[in-house]
This record gives sequence, C-alpha cells and structure tokens, in this order.
Amino acid sequence: MIAIHHSPGVYLAIAAFLFAAGVYGLLRRRTLIGMLIAGELIFSAASLNFMTFNRFLAPDPAVGQVFVLFIMGLAAAEVAIALSIIIAVYRNYRSINPKELSELNG
Repeated sequence: MIAIHHSPGVYLAIAAFLFAAGVYGLLRRRTLIGMLIAGELIFSAASLNFMTFNRFLAPDPAVGQVFVLFIMGLAAAEVAIALSIIIAVYRNYRSINPKELSELNG
C-alpha cells in the first residue's frame, strides 16, 4: 500500500485547494455569512501549510503548532466580531446582502 501521507506535496495540494475555494467563495458569495465562511477556508489553508512545513521541515515541532493556535485564536475573534457586525447590519437594514447596503459607502 502506498503511503501518500509521507509526502508534503499531498498536504500542500489540499491547502492550495482550500485556499482557492476560499478565494472563489469570497468573490462569488453574495451574503456576508458566505464571505465569512470563505474567509475561514483561507485560514484553514494557512493552518494546514504551517502544519505541513512544521512536520516536514522544522527542527522544532512546537513552532508550527504555536502558529496554528494563533491562527485559530485570530479566526475565533474574527468570527465573533464579524457576526456581531452582521447582526447589527441586519437589524438596521433587514438584509445581509452586501449590494443592498449602499448607505455604508463613504
């Protein structure tokens, strides 16, 4: 049986797919919630890259894990703040479609 998990290329390809799906989601989603989920896919791709380089290239195994923990904390803070903003926008405008929020333009 071929052990493909011993190669960093597999993990980097998965991370590239996650990143591409996140960027596509940011460009194509029409709701703020969809854009938020697409942003989380980009954070997941970055975390997977850090863990891949940590496993295959780093002499100290804790470095990549610490970076991933910081990314997870940043993602949690982003979700909390973004959801509170989305709820406030929905209460004022009764929509979370970004194109309908023309009054927010400066």
